Amino acid sequence: MNTNPFREHELYLTRRQLFGKAALGLGTAAMAQLTPSWALANAGSLNGGMHHPAKAKRVIYLFMSGGPSHLDLWDYKPKLVEEFGKDLPDHVRDGQRITGMTSRQKTLPVAPSKYEFTKHDNNDKGVWVSSLLPHTAKVAKDLCVVHSTFTEAINHDPAVTYIQTGSQVPGRPSLGSWLSYGLGSMNEDLPNYVVMHAKSKHAEQSLFSRLWGTGFMPSDHQGILLRSQGDPVLYLTNPKGTSARDRRAQLDTLSALNGEHHKTFGDPEVLARLRQHEMAYRMQTSVPELMDLTKEPESTFELYGKEAREGGTFAACCLNARRLAERGVRNIQIFHRGWDAHGGLPREHENQCKDVDQGCAALIKDLKQRGLLKDTLVIWGGEFGRTTYCQGKLTKENYGRDHHPRAFTTWMAGGGVKPGITYGQSDDYGYNLADKDGNTIKPNKDKWTPGTMHIHDLNATILHLLGIDHTRLTYRYQGRDFRLTDVHGHVIKDILT
Repeated sequence: MNTNPFREHELYLTRRQLFGKAALGLGTAAMAQLTPSWALANAGSLNGGMHHPAKAKRVIYLFMSGGPSHLDLWDYKPKLVEEFGKDLPDHVRDGQRITGMTSRQKTLPVAPSKYEFTKHDNNDKGVWVSSLLPHTAKVAKDLCVVHSTFTEAINHDPAVTYIQTGSQVPGRPSLGSWLSYGLGSMNEDLPNYVVMHAKSKHAEQSLFSRLWGTGFMPSDHQGILLRSQGDPVLYLTNPKGTSARDRRAQLDTLSALNGEHHKTFGDPEVLARLRQHEMAYRMQTSVPELMDLTKEPESTFELYGKEAREGGTFAACCLNARRLAERGVRNIQIFHRGWDAHGGLPREHENQCKDVDQGCAALIKDLKQRGLLKDTLVIWGGEFGRTTYCQGKLTKENYGRDHHPRAFTTWMAGGGVKPGITYGQSDDYGYNLADKDGNTIKPNKDKWTPGTMHIHDLNATILHLLGIDHTRLTYRYQGRDFRLTDVHGHVIKDILT
């Protein structure tokens, strides 16, 4: 078939692009920032969510990058004291893959935690919390602690990429981007998705922007990094000699040019850029107001601690997360690095817990007293856990732990999850997942096993609480309908209210 090469792009318009091209003028394009992307092509009522009534309106994700030790923080294993220094039994490891950092060790000596644990009862099980987290222990009855999270990834970058995007291979949209795409915004003056990096004394691993990126989605669904020094967002202020009126005139001209470009080529990324420019203009007013803590009462800083006055601390990030939640930001994520304790774990984890403990507890209390916790889902966790055995030299006071994806702990609070409960368990060694009778089970992502939570299950449950069926939220790219949970995922209904 002969075609005009200058109009060939019209043959490749997707259904969404076609409707967008027919219905969206420049004014509508600017307003599209407030509208869920799927709704542009599928008109209908949100009904409090995309597919079913939502229990949560927003997510605050506290991500402990590097892999915090479940054995030293949450997963109480008294049996390990009896096994101190003994080689991990072969039947426990059962030939499972370990990293190259410990595979050459002659022995894998069992290392019990040196910290005391206290049980906080809300039912017959209760929640065990380490002495490393005295502030968080005070809100234990608000937490749903999951001891049976697992993943296949054993190294940092693929593991973080996996839990954030649903794939170990870079290039997929992040969780926050999926939420922005599916649910749209609740505030036209702030981004749908905001990311903060908290200061850490042990910030070894790098964090790449693709972890809060859009992959193959339009770029206006990416996370916006909120900085603690200089402009909170890059290029937020106008250049010297440029007035607000000049900036408005520049954007109007650029919008007109982009509109003509979109009419010609139908590229949805043009509209995404247009929306980003308009959002950036509105953020010149909204972001400085957000970051101004002078109107916060003294009681706020008593709750979060004096560190909350210092920009970039974890406590300050948590306070900003509450302020963002109040202002209708859909997805807020705080990354705290430095949990990769291969050696000297007690010293490193003590420092890390001092950074995050009070901020985590204050955030839960603050949201609760403001009536926001009931529809805000707070999540805490890393990309994997740490090994039962010691990496390097073992003493009762000092030890290191290697990466461990087979069983680790995450917790959730608010937003439709049951408070004060634990879900799932690991075996007596904290190494494998176990059933309710303590028998070792070998779960996999392809077939859900009761009591377990693969990271695809975690993401499926997060989406469910926000009113989204994870199997139906898709984005077509290169002829395939992609989704956050790929072809996996099971909603963990046992932890839902």
